[in-house]
Amino acid sequence: MSLELLHILVKNESYVHLKSDSEKLYQEGAIQVGKNLKADMDSVLLKTPLTFIGFLLITFLIIYFLWPAALVRFGRWASPKIIGLQVRYAEHNGYRFCYYSRGKPGLQPSILMLHGYAFDKDTWLTNMNFLPKNIHVVCLDMPGHGETTCLPGENYTTFDQVKRIHQFVECTGLNRKPFHLVGISMGGMVAGVYAAHYPSEVCCLSLMCPTGLNYPKDTDVMKRVKKNRKNHDVSLVPSNIQEGVEMFRLGLYYSRMAPKQLLKGFAADWLRDNNFYRKCYLDIFSDESLYSLQDNMSKIRVPTQVIWGKDDRMVDVSGAGVLAKGIPHAQVHLLEKCGHFQPLDSPKETSQLLLEFHTSYMKNKKTE
Repeated sequence: MSLELLHILVKNESYVHLKSDSEKLYQEGAIQVGKNLKADMDSVLLKTPLTFIGFLLITFLIIYFLWPAALVRFGRWASPKIIGLQVRYAEHNGYRFCYYSRGKPGLQPSILMLHGYAFDKDTWLTNMNFLPKNIHVVCLDMPGHGETTCLPGENYTTFDQVKRIHQFVECTGLNRKPFHLVGISMGGMVAGVYAAHYPSEVCCLSLMCPTGLNYPKDTDVMKRVKKNRKNHDVSLVPSNIQEGVEMFRLGLYYSRMAPKQLLKGFAADWLRDNNFYRKCYLDIFSDESLYSLQDNMSKIRVPTQVIWGKDDRMVDVSGAGVLAKGIPHAQVHLLEKCGHFQPLDSPKETSQLLLEFHTSYMKNKKTE
């Protein structure tokens, strides 16, 4: 073999080795680039949700401290949707009622729930979490409250409200068969008088710390109400956010655990309708309404349940005894560590009591 040929072969072999080494280095480089790219992507994906969560947290804190009313309104908008409630409207001669509805009328009686003074249908949101979805439940904005029509010059005595509730029941067809009527505070007073005047429409009645009674023992709040009402003194109706916060706390057993900013949000919403609340306050504590439930309880013939918080600082728990004596076979349940706002202090326990009473009525109906 000539030296020239040998030189060519050696050169070609070196080229082959060089090409092989280059390809190897290229592959290793590509692999390393891929690893680095994956690490960068993982870092970005990890940082993105953390950044987003941080942004949400900062936004929440800003709204919580600067605009608590906006946070409350958002919660009130979102909560009904989460638990499957539908907002509905019904009209009677130009008067519009607003209410939540869940489920459809069926074999079981529907449940109509009436909230208390200065609240609205959102009162029952916590209870709805514990009530079966197969029961037709209606939570009504009481006359003048929430999104129900508020007319200038309208009266809000017990009997005026009973008439309005009856209009609602008729225009929605809720009275096609007797329903379970539930009311708390002012709503309890109205519910009791409604059951007394429309006995064929109500199959069973649940009264939660109702007003409208002559309590054997008055709370400090009721003492002030009775002292000031004849002079049309509405000083008990909050006129600023701080007074609103104190009123909310007065109704709660765990008052100091309630976030102050959220209470401020509720109070700010409340103050927007303050003129109406003053008018309503004077009407429900007028001579016509003050003892309206007590004056009519002897006419109540349907099975009745009474639920009262032992630590109610708004209306004294002694009212439960008045109802037990005045309504034949009334069931009385006294709740430990519970104030006036039962759906907030004891949502699970009150819901269970309502459901057990509802179910017991159905069982008794079947055995008849």
